Amino acid sequence: MKLTAAVITVSDSCYQGKRQDSSGPRLQRLLRDSEFEITFTKTVPDVREQIASTVREAAAQARFVVTTGGTGISARDVTPEATASVCDRMLDGVVAVMRAEGLNQTPFAALSRGLCGTLGTSLVLNLPGNPAGAETSLKSVLSIVAHALDLLAGKTEHARASPKS
Repeated sequence: MKLTAAVITVSDSCYQGKRQDSSGPRLQRLLRDSEFEITFTKTVPDVREQIASTVREAAAQARFVVTTGGTGISARDVTPEATASVCDRMLDGVVAVMRAEGLNQTPFAALSRGLCGTLGTSLVLNLPGNPAGAETSLKSVLSIVAHALDLLAGKTEHARASPKS
């Protein structure tokens, strides 16, 4: 069974057509090259409620939802807050891996507030809006995504043995 993914670009300027999205298409290529089927794409403005509802919509159509943009510290960067509002559990370790890899590239990676969490049986991952930062971050964790999705779906021995609460 092919893994499904969604790519959500969070950017006022891309949403308004003032700037072309380069991160979203780059992430889509990387995911396709990693055997994911892209089943959902959308560009939304930096508005918390729109981001949250789009993440929910994407998770209904894809097991792996990535967002790009809105993870910094400017006033309109609200992607982490929107993500936290819809996720069931947070995966701080995944974020730590991304941040560590990002810091190997630039000290500005320390300013990213991106999150990773679960939404039902989907995995939601916030990536930076910068195309290089988004690609570096995604590449750093791609090797664990399939296993995480298997765990969420109860498809591993560990998941089957875990008590449901």
